[in-house]
Amino acid sequence: EKERGDPMALFKKHKTEPVPPEDTGAHDTSVGTAADVEAVMKKYDRESNTRLWEGTPKLEIRVLMAMFSLYCIIDTVFLSTRQEVRLPMFVGLILLFGFLTFPAKKGDERVNHMPWYDIVLLIAGPGAYFFYAVNAQNVVQMSARVMQNDLYMIIGLIGILALVELCRRCVGLPILCVAGFFLAYTVFNFIRGGRLLAQIPHELFYGENGVLTTPVNVCSKYIVVFIIFGAFLERTGIADFFINVANSLAGSSAGGPAKVAVISSALCGMVSGSSVGNTVTTGSVTIPMMKRTGYDANFAGAVEAAASTGGQIMPPIMGAAAFLMAEYIGIPYAEVAVKAILPAILYFTGIFIAVHLEAKKLGLKGIPKEELPHIGGLLKQAYLLIPLILLVWLVSSNTRTIQTAAALSIVAAIVVGALNPQNRITPMKVLEALESGARGAITVACACAVAGMIAGCITVTGLASTMINGIVALAGNATILGLVLTMLCCIVLGMGVPTTANYCIMASTCAPILVQLGFPDVAAHFFVFYFGIVADITPPVALAAYAGAAIAKSNPMKTGVTATKLAIAAFIVPYIFTYNPVMLFENVDGWWHVAQISVTAVMGLFGIAAALNGYLYRHIHWTLRLVLVAGGLCMMVPGTLTDVVGLALVLAVVFYQRVSARKDSGPAVTA
Repeated sequence: EKERGDPMALFKKHKTEPVPPEDTGAHDTSVGTAADVEAVMKKYDRESNTRLWEGTPKLEIRVLMAMFSLYCIIDTVFLSTRQEVRLPMFVGLILLFGFLTFPAKKGDERVNHMPWYDIVLLIAGPGAYFFYAVNAQNVVQMSARVMQNDLYMIIGLIGILALVELCRRCVGLPILCVAGFFLAYTVFNFIRGGRLLAQIPHELFYGENGVLTTPVNVCSKYIVVFIIFGAFLERTGIADFFINVANSLAGSSAGGPAKVAVISSALCGMVSGSSVGNTVTTGSVTIPMMKRTGYDANFAGAVEAAASTGGQIMPPIMGAAAFLMAEYIGIPYAEVAVKAILPAILYFTGIFIAVHLEAKKLGLKGIPKEELPHIGGLLKQAYLLIPLILLVWLVSSNTRTIQTAAALSIVAAIVVGALNPQNRITPMKVLEALESGARGAITVACACAVAGMIAGCITVTGLASTMINGIVALAGNATILGLVLTMLCCIVLGMGVPTTANYCIMASTCAPILVQLGFPDVAAHFFVFYFGIVADITPPVALAAYAGAAIAKSNPMKTGVTATKLAIAAFIVPYIFTYNPVMLFENVDGWWHVAQISVTAVMGLFGIAAALNGYLYRHIHWTLRLVLVAGGLCMMVPGTLTDVVGLALVLAVVFYQRVSARKDSGPAVTA
């Protein structure tokens, strides 16, 4: 999985061979093999390029990674190590396993090979952070005088450069381009201001505005434990359970496989929160079914990519960004999860409507009921939900700390996995889960550390206020212009960046802009988070779309464009809750207020989805499509008058379509 381990292991479990040619008929139903997906991921996704270890070295590294996961759980739950020791020790271990895992360049297929320069980095990089941990007391006592110590400054510089190199290997260049820009600006700012350049490594490595700050702190305390929990939960077989539930609920309806993709991706997203991992896991099952049903390859891959990307906004995990958001905004994690419910439902509802209309346009049928799992049989496996329910209950009740809740949920996952006869958890699977958790933590922690460095550059230079004042002055009283400019910034900055680091960057650079424009803190942070993650389906850097295209054997760019159209809710809903935070359960006057916004938002999404699809009861003329867009947007704007106008426009088109379809075909046509 993109933020927890190897997504290919999940894909290989479901699909390792293409559909035989004799089964394709007139419509191409062939799908990519695990090797096809792996090749695409290695080409576009840095995290999929790992070093090849075999034999004893592989076993030793696996055991060390498992021990690291145990250390993270023990440290965050039972120990109270001072932060100046805990954080550099954590990042040092991340660098150690990072350089053992990721080679310097793509395509290095040599087994058990580590060049001399990687060995140097393996020693020097982690060594810099271990030096800090051992000498933490001296660093605290010396304070600003650390800048006068050449040894400490050299070690700080080595630590920063090693982190940047590992980030290049496992995360990619986009986040480094952002970091490089802000670092260059910091150097320029210091030179222009006559400040010592030695202050830069001091601030970014030893100071309170750099690598070892809030993002890494939250990552080491909360996120890693939840990554490990997700790895254990996967091995209970819950992903298969979610897919079967989705098949039972929607498989027999028109275009059933696509609806199954939406529902199963939403359910799996509750656990993983990783768009690429979610795409590979559920897409290995749903994309072949969609193609067999009659969906175009580009559309099949796009449905899965768009739905899987929604996993990052699906509570309770939200790509682990929920914990960071709680820290930045200063509200309990449980509140963040609750506020995310309604926007997430609207997101998936928008995709569901789009796939239904596409199925009606193509005249697609569902899967025969006799081929689908029965809900009665699935209820016997409902115990697989116990770890997730326990987690939500413990966190919501505030009876345990977040990290303790995650640790207890890990224990529950092991127990539940031991009771599942179809996918029983074994000691080897426990080792695999611990290793997978550590492997997934590398990318997340590395990206969080670089995000902290970006935030540090912005803070020490005062660039944040300059950016905020510039956009505020440009937007003036037109707050919608400020939102659009912020949206574009988020999409660009979020390209190729993992969810947690993505949010760290947005929270530091873009959220303050919206707060300065007068929007509530919660709405501002949700707005930038939503537009940061849609980069996973927005070309040109659209990793989830690439993964879906690899399975569907479609064009990655066309798949990304189609996924963006399907995920139109992600581009509209944030504007709704920013102007009217009731959708986030802020300033609620009563349940009817929330109900009105929810219903009109769904109707608005229906109108826009129908306009983009061009079909209701029959093909829609372009003039009526414009009317649908206008009506849909009216219902997106808060206010009773706009809701009434929008509803009237959409219903008028629906009525006209229905009457026209009856005249053309005689018998009533149903949508």
